[in-house]
Amino acid sequence: MSFLVNMLCRGNSQAAKKGFSYWLGRRLASCHKHVKIAPGAAISPGALICPRSGAIEIGPDSMICSGATIQGNVKIGRDSSVQNYAIIVGYGEPDDASGLVSIGNGVRIAAHCMLVAGNHRFEDTAKPIHEQGVEPKPITIEDDVWIGGNVNIMAGVTIGHGSVIGAGSVVTKDIPPMSVAVGTPAKVIKTRT
Repeated sequence: MSFLVNMLCRGNSQAAKKGFSYWLGRRLASCHKHVKIAPGAAISPGALICPRSGAIEIGPDSMICSGATIQGNVKIGRDSSVQNYAIIVGYGEPDDASGLVSIGNGVRIAAHCMLVAGNHRFEDTAKPIHEQGVEPKPITIEDDVWIGGNVNIMAGVTIGHGSVIGAGSVVTKDIPPMSVAVGTPAKVIKTRT
């Protein structure tokens, strides 16, 4: 049994991207009408890819690892990776950018991160929260960004190109390009220039 598991899940190397496991993952994800996967992208069969009422696009040479969840309206650029058990949720229809999660080129999203492009409405105290709907707000991750493990990025946030977000941070406001931000809430502690 462990031999079979090792054959299916050979790690995250370039050679593994061409293996049966990632071929199977691409096939499973492509079953959805509104999922577009570029050539060379590697999708683990253990990833959950579900566009719901939106659309998902995954760029060339990008990788989605086992246990990652990508739902709703999400666009991922070229040569980006979403590691194990990260959760990315967009809202809206395919042509509606109000709840789009847009991830640029060369972005690295570590394990257990969460990006959700909407917040529950809760103003009406006479109604249960789950009946009040969700207010979508886009999340934009520009090119060449590294997001450390266990980071939460809140709805409506833009992270500028070349930035680094430290592990365990909660990003509630925009981060300027070429910044290093850490903490809860995340604050810029230095620039990379």
